[in-house]
Amino acid sequence: MVDEKLLELGFAFHGHKCPAMPLGLRAGLKAMEVLGVERSKDKELYVIAETGKGHAAGCFLDGIMVATGCTYGKSNIEKKYWDKMAFTLVDTKTNRAVRVSLKPEFFAKALQSPFVERRKQGIPPQDIPFEVLKPLLDRILSMPYEDFLDVSEIFEYKIEKKPGCFTAVPCAICGELTFEKALRVKDGKLVCIPCSGYEK
Repeated sequence: MVDEKLLELGFAFHGHKCPAMPLGLRAGLKAMEVLGVERSKDKELYVIAETGKGHAAGCFLDGIMVATGCTYGKSNIEKKYWDKMAFTLVDTKTNRAVRVSLKPEFFAKALQSPFVERRKQGIPPQDIPFEVLKPLLDRILSMPYEDFLDVSEIFEYKIEKKPGCFTAVPCAICGELTFEKALRVKDGKLVCIPCSGYEK
């Protein structure tokens, strides 16, 4: 069972109650258990998410972030946009990793749930009555991990560690401070990417 405070933190962070965030929460906790690690305070862990954009259950990733402590602000998460309900968790200290995914048969059934049927009709998740969500949520929170997760063997995965950048200078065009690693040269002047006209 997921700690009630962590679950509530997940829902508060995510913004609404749904089945996918708790799935990600439990998946993240399982990955940490397999690697024998604690929640990331800085960059001890790294998530490679395979979820995408604009597909059902994308909320899965928020649960993973809450469980693992891997966030975009800490730059210890990346998203592949493969539209798959899977991720790899890497222990950056030991280069040990595990890949976790939702079992296809479980996820296919979840996509037929009354909650998802209402989402298909365009009803926002926060407007779906809790009694519609509750049976699925109760199942997600109580079922054994092996009933809904595929967990790989531990494997080696090395994350390239780049030093942080602490030097920022004003863009010659807009004047906004920009960290030097993202500066570009335009007409002999250092400018930010948006002012440079380049995409990256």
